[in-house]
Amino acid sequence: MRAPKGFEQQALPHLDAAYSLAFWLMRDRADAEDVVQDAYIRALRGFDGFRGEAMRPWLLAIVRNVAWRALAVRRRFTNNVIPIEAAYARPDQDEPGVMDIPSGEPSAETRLIEAGDRALLTRALDALTPLFREVLVLREIEEMSYAEIATVLGVPQGTVMSRLSRARAELRLRFKDLAQENGKHAV
Repeated sequence: MRAPKGFEQQALPHLDAAYSLAFWLMRDRADAEDVVQDAYIRALRGFDGFRGEAMRPWLLAIVRNVAWRALAVRRRFTNNVIPIEAAYARPDQDEPGVMDIPSGEPSAETRLIEAGDRALLTRALDALTPLFREVLVLREIEEMSYAEIATVLGVPQGTVMSRLSRARAELRLRFKDLAQENGKHAV
């Protein structure tokens, strides 16, 4: 087994990113801390088998898996997590909608942050399903590449791009609805 010191040197710099992903998936500080702790223990145990150069995607994949497992357990008790199929369907539709082609202009997230509407954006992001929240957090907050996100999620890059497009579209809708409720003009 490699020395724990090597693990600490490589894994601890990514602790904030691990907590950020866990928090956005779990939506509870204590649960996020539990997820990160469990993920780091699992990562330490599996560190001998780590052969890559990119510790961050490997570690965040473990965090993601632990978080989704915890959400599944929570769902059994509270039924507050929806199936993946439902994440793609609009509330007023039974079938997933047509995917919008993203434009070349700045994303809704970028414009909102620049405009100072962080609280409203946070509420809109919080209203998204975990499936969409995780891809937005990894791309927009953690600034990971599509390839890194694909590694974390264990899906092809095309799936990452598709999921990100759908997540951004859903975030725009949620933000617009929240902005109208608060009497603000949506961006």
